[in-house]
Amino acid sequence: MAIPRNLPPLLYADTERSADALYFGRVNVPDPFIAFGARGRKYAVVSALEFSRVRRESSFDVVLPLEDCARRAAARWPRRKVGPAEIICLLAGELKQSRFAIAGDFPAGIYAKLRQLGLELVVAEGQLFPGREIKTAAEAAALREGNRCSACGIAAAEHVLRASRIKAGRLIFRGRVLTSERLKFAIEVACLEAGAVSLNTIAAGGDQACDPHERGTGPLRANELIIVDVFPRVTATGYHGDMTRTFLRGRASEAQRALVAAVRAAQRAALRALRAGVNGQAVHAKVVETFTARGFETKRTPKGSSGFFHGTGHGLGLAVHEPPRVSTVDCFLKKGTVVTVEPGLYYPGLGACRIEDVVQVRAAGPELLSRYHYDWELR
Repeated sequence: MAIPRNLPPLLYADTERSADALYFGRVNVPDPFIAFGARGRKYAVVSALEFSRVRRESSFDVVLPLEDCARRAAARWPRRKVGPAEIICLLAGELKQSRFAIAGDFPAGIYAKLRQLGLELVVAEGQLFPGREIKTAAEAAALREGNRCSACGIAAAEHVLRASRIKAGRLIFRGRVLTSERLKFAIEVACLEAGAVSLNTIAAGGDQACDPHERGTGPLRANELIIVDVFPRVTATGYHGDMTRTFLRGRASEAQRALVAAVRAAQRAALRALRAGVNGQAVHAKVVETFTARGFETKRTPKGSSGFFHGTGHGLGLAVHEPPRVSTVDCFLKKGTVVTVEPGLYYPGLGACRIEDVVQVRAAGPELLSRYHYDWELR
């Protein structure tokens, strides 16, 4: 069901897990809280713990004290255990607002109670806030800052790899075997120092890296490709960076060099094709064409896939993955959207390479929001 344009949103979420909640109120609230629109204004209901700060820092027009709302709801429904649903219904009645739009991840239990209490809730098709897809100049600057933090993490990884000695095929850093865990620790500390938190960081080598979302465990080896994917959240704004580089400490084989060269060529082809109004499918097709022309096949078997088997890119903002998509999905790219461009190749036995940058879509082509060099063979 399409949402009528005048149907206001309703949320019950915290801003740590809900990008919509952070986008709507522009303030960090770590516990779930009620937020909604009514009569052209934005409302929030928060506890005394958050009340003064949310009034001072948020973009809400009206901030109501949770404790007072709960008392009034208890008086209205003396035989019910009062929770978020009763408070929402009370306020909706006072504001004569009987219908709301909700996101697909709205809490099911509260949804059921609200329906029982007579509110009409319409689940949004796509984003609850479609405006999140087009990034303002301020949002683009926040994403550029996120990618500066990503670059700090990648630089820390490169420093550790360059400083490592090679001994019996393993990498030794400061007298100990270098592991994925140690490399991720260095990355995450660098991101913290830069002002961002990097969770689920990827530092995976060899065949582990052939699973694109494998974070990496255990010793890292010389002469193997190591994927480093860093997607931190900037503490001050909530916006993310998302960059990937592939490194190799030692000496690469010709097959490894051909693999990395193909991925970089595919990324360049995608960037040349990317502009406002183009279908993301066409951009993705350029990547596939590049790999095919260089002899890199994609195979899918019951045991897994090899080659290029994921999308070329995704939207980036208050969430690491958000619309639009640059993939096999039919999706025309709008001016002002921000997407990653991250082709990759994955072949167990040879290794894997992924190179990722972030761009804002413009009429004449992409504007780069991330910056880090592409030197990868660290001898």
